[in-house]
Amino acid sequence: MRWLKPLYVQVLVGMVLGILLGVLWPEIGAAMKPFADAFIKLVKMMLAPVIFGTVALGIARMANLKEVGRIGARALIYFEIASTLALAIGLVVVNLVKPGVGMNVDVASLDASSIDTYASVAHDNSLTGFLLDIIPNAFLGAFVEGKMLQVVLLAVLVGVALTQMGERAKPLLDGADRAMEMLFKIVAMVMRLAPIGAGAGIAFTVGQYGLDSLLSLGRLLIALYCTTGLFIVVVLGGVLRWAGFPLLKFLRYFREEILVVLGTCSTEAVLPRMVEKLERMGVEKTVVGLVLPAGYTFNADGTCIYLTMGAIFVAQATNTPLDLMDQLLILGLLLLTSKGSAGVAGAGFIALASTLSSVGTVPLVGLVLLLGVDRFLNEARAVTNLIGNAVATVAVAKWEGALDKDRADAALNGEPAAAVAP
Repeated sequence: MRWLKPLYVQVLVGMVLGILLGVLWPEIGAAMKPFADAFIKLVKMMLAPVIFGTVALGIARMANLKEVGRIGARALIYFEIASTLALAIGLVVVNLVKPGVGMNVDVASLDASSIDTYASVAHDNSLTGFLLDIIPNAFLGAFVEGKMLQVVLLAVLVGVALTQMGERAKPLLDGADRAMEMLFKIVAMVMRLAPIGAGAGIAFTVGQYGLDSLLSLGRLLIALYCTTGLFIVVVLGGVLRWAGFPLLKFLRYFREEILVVLGTCSTEAVLPRMVEKLERMGVEKTVVGLVLPAGYTFNADGTCIYLTMGAIFVAQATNTPLDLMDQLLILGLLLLTSKGSAGVAGAGFIALASTLSSVGTVPLVGLVLLLGVDRFLNEARAVTNLIGNAVATVAVAKWEGALDKDRADAALNGEPAAAVAP
């Protein structure tokens, strides 16, 4: 059974078994959700210390603190360009395919109670509140609550402080290196449960919502999956070509993480592994530590595609007329709301609710149409988010001159770990 040894093969087997369980015994499949949730919680408990250590140690070893600001600025420029492209591509495709046209949904017949939670959170959420929330109430509070941007802020401050300490910080850095090695050993142990987590997530999705829900909004699902695929191949593939890497090898290198995200719909589940593999690929620790966690908030390419397609789909399905200026207004609002709702459970749905509330022309209750297939839509946007942030980290590293091309080529070619060690 040597073919079963690779983790990605085990994850694939788990997902196939999960689909079969959800189709043949839907009640049992729906009951698998706690196993998927448990796996995600196990990984999430490692996120804060791994990110904190990666960012703090990377900055502490930098000779010039101006590099930190430069890396952050370049990352934000890249994020904004990529997000805008994703929103625009989604807007163009949904107008060409028109997945909601012909549904003729009567708004009065929709039950708004099922989206009350999302609508209330969207109403309370604001960009100002989001920015203030980056600052934790207490140092340890960021770790307890698991808020990644707060952890990154603290890590930057600690890294800068360690840099200013000079040689006196060396014993602290040596101890932190050993602690990080221990943390990654724990992550490796937890990831052995990935086949169970991914299989349980798929079983729950199919068992809870059934394949019938896929057929009812099939045009929207196909349009979203094709659009995200197009974005990955054309836009992200183009960025990788500029960086000097083939897309297929890049995707193969991260295949285990992609499959886990596909099964669990959670990019956070593989964040520690992404940090480790990007560093192994030759991206400097500081770039990985700053760009990747920030990208989880500011560079959700898949979510951006979903947001424009979802908003226009609701308008089409409810026969709500939108001219070009109306659609450009929606796109402009989504540039803000896609950032402001980050870090909140159901962030994509909340951003969509917040946008439709602000526009006023598209009925908010129309979001009910998306609830039944949101889990399936989430799989496409989560995988696209993951690949987009991996590409963003490599692109910023290339731009910054912080990428070891030889190590990257060796990693992508599947050479032994020893061959790519720093």
